[in-house]
Parts: sequence; C-alpha cells; structure tokens
Amino acid sequence: MSHGVLLTGATGFVGTELLTRYLEHTDRRTYALVRAENEAAARRRLRERIGLLFGDEDRFDDRLTAVPGDVEAPGLGLADGVGEELAGQVSEIVHCAASVVFELPLEDARRINVEGTRHMLDFAKLCSERDRLDSFSYISTAYVAGTHRGEFGEDELDVGQGFRNSYERSKFEAEALVRRHADRLPIQIFRPSIVVGETETGWTDSFNVLYTPLRAFSRGHLPFVPARLRSPVDVVPVDYVADAVFELSGRRVEGLATYNLVAGEEATSVEELVGLASRELGRSLPRVVPPPIYQRLLHPLLLWRSKGGRRRALERLEAFFPYFSMRVRYRDEHARRMLEPKGIRVKPIRSYFGRLIDFAERAGWGRRAVGRPQASVRISPPPPG
Repeated sequence: MSHGVLLTGATGFVGTELLTRYLEHTDRRTYALVRAENEAAARRRLRERIGLLFGDEDRFDDRLTAVPGDVEAPGLGLADGVGEELAGQVSEIVHCAASVVFELPLEDARRINVEGTRHMLDFAKLCSERDRLDSFSYISTAYVAGTHRGEFGEDELDVGQGFRNSYERSKFEAEALVRRHADRLPIQIFRPSIVVGETETGWTDSFNVLYTPLRAFSRGHLPFVPARLRSPVDVVPVDYVADAVFELSGRRVEGLATYNLVAGEEATSVEELVGLASRELGRSLPRVVPPPIYQRLLHPLLLWRSKGGRRRALERLEAFFPYFSMRVRYRDEHARRMLEPKGIRVKPIRSYFGRLIDFAERAGWGRRAVGRPQASVRISPPPPG
C-alpha cells in the first residue's frame, strides 16, 4: 500500500519548509498541489522551488509529484479521474495553502481561505472513504484570536472576539469549518503566530508582516511607532513551525487536536523589539506613541508630508500597526508537552534576531532571491589592506 502525503501551499513560505522535511527526512511519495494550468507548468513551478531550496532542480524527481490544481475550485480543479486516483495514494494531508494578505476584500479572502479549505475537506472525505486517511493537518493561525484580550488557549476558538482584517476573520471561519468535521475526520490544527526566517540562517523568501515595519525602519521611514511598549509580540521562526507540524502531522489521530505554535512565555515585547531593531540596524530609537494619537494626528500628517517611497512605506504599514498594541497571550501547553520531549523548542527572538536582519539585508529585503543553501554561507570580510 502507498502512504503518500499531499501538501498544499508547497510553494509558499511555511509550505516550502514543510516540503523540505518530507523530502529530506522521509522516503515517502510527496504530492504537491500546485496552482497551474497543466502538469508541465505545475512541474516547472515546483522544480524552480526545489532549485531555490536545494540548489538542484532534479533532486527528488523520483518521489515528488506536482499535481496541477486549485484549492478554490470544486474537486480541487483536478482533471477527470485524478482525484479518485490521488485519494488511493494519500494517507496524510497537510493543508497550508492560504492567502495571508491583510487588505484583501473579505469575499476574496473567504474564497481562498474558507472555500479552499472546504474543498480540501471534501477530498479528505474521499480518502477517508477508502479507509486510508491517517491525518488531516490544517495550518490555521494564532490570530484567529482576533481582538481578544487576555489568555487564548489551544482548545478555545470563539470567545466573542472581533477581527482586525479579512485575513483574521476568514481564517477563523475556516478553522470553525474544519472543527465541524472532527467527528468524521482525524484532524489536527496548527496555529502559528508571526512567522519569520530560520533560526540558524535567517533565511526567508517572505518579507511581510514583521519585515514590513523593520524594512521601513531600516530606511528611516518610521520615526514614530504606534504601540504600547509592554504589548506582547509573539514571533516564531519558520523552522520551529515546520518541525512541529512535521513531527505531529504524521501521527494517526482520533477526532481533534489543536496546537498553538507560538512563542508563548518566550514572546517578546514592543519595547524589546524596538531596542533590538535599533541596535541591529544602527538607527536611533523611534518614538513610541499611543496608537489613537498616532492614527488621528501623526499618521495623516506624515502622509501629507511624505511622497515617493516614504509615502508608500507608510501606507503599507497601516495594516500592521494594530499588531503592536495587542493584549493577548497565547497558551501552548499542549504543543510544548508533545514537542519538547522530541527536542523541538521555540527560542526567544533575541537569540536569532541579528541573523534575521543580516539575511534580510543580504536579500535586499526581498529584492534579491537568495537560495536556502546560500543562506548558510557567511560572507567573509575582505582581508585587511
């Protein structure tokens, strides 16, 4: 019997890291659902990703299959007969594909995040009918907590919270949908917080969320930060998230298990993060001002006085400012209880923040593609004179 794994979002940031683990640490057949017009285009796109990850596009050709499809389409947009055939090969599904654009109109976000998840659940049922499915792993987000204040546990979802944007709301709705299938499918839900580059190298190819204000600050576009100094900022490196999902998703489960993949007790604060950024980027500390004052007075004034790149940077930052005045702390006892005996522990951002900045500057904050193998190669300083 074949025990393949189907991965969606394999060309995205977290999905990419997961893909490397299935390829490097198992000999299983891995199927990657790739949004593409046909098999040739899907294979080409996936091979480009493998080249970025391993420096060799041909590597793993013998057990990595690109499946052209679309999570937004009924039946995943698969060609006739492909879904039935694939369901006979897959015993594990990891659904990473999602839109993480905060500013997307709500209906567009729902089409990708909610309806896309519904179509993946339909495929999971097809696998389950063949008595093949060991686990359906859904990558949610800690930000389903929305505007909730106080602690947010792994068994909680609807606590009366509001939402800051379409991303949070659509991911909340998608997780609620997944949970409703727990009586029929073996479901695990993983909720990462803000995900940044790898701990040891800083490697990433996704320069958004935390990187957006950091890039603006590095260029002198952020003299003021609308925040509460003591607000927690929960950040995790992508390798922690991928290691955790890889370790736990292969378990055969009954019903529902939920894991907050967060820094938790190791979360940083606005005050610490601002200090780290100032030190690593060689910039003076920005002024931290209460968010209401910034939004009503300073931000309109700064926009009025700015143009070009500075104005565009300030406009992009608007979606991220609410994350620096949050009042929620995520509990992760279940995740730590399962992961720490396996040696998988989250590290505080202060221990690897310098490497994040070093890599971001090497990659021009996303302007230059730097492969994962090259990220571990340190550039030696020129010899003296």
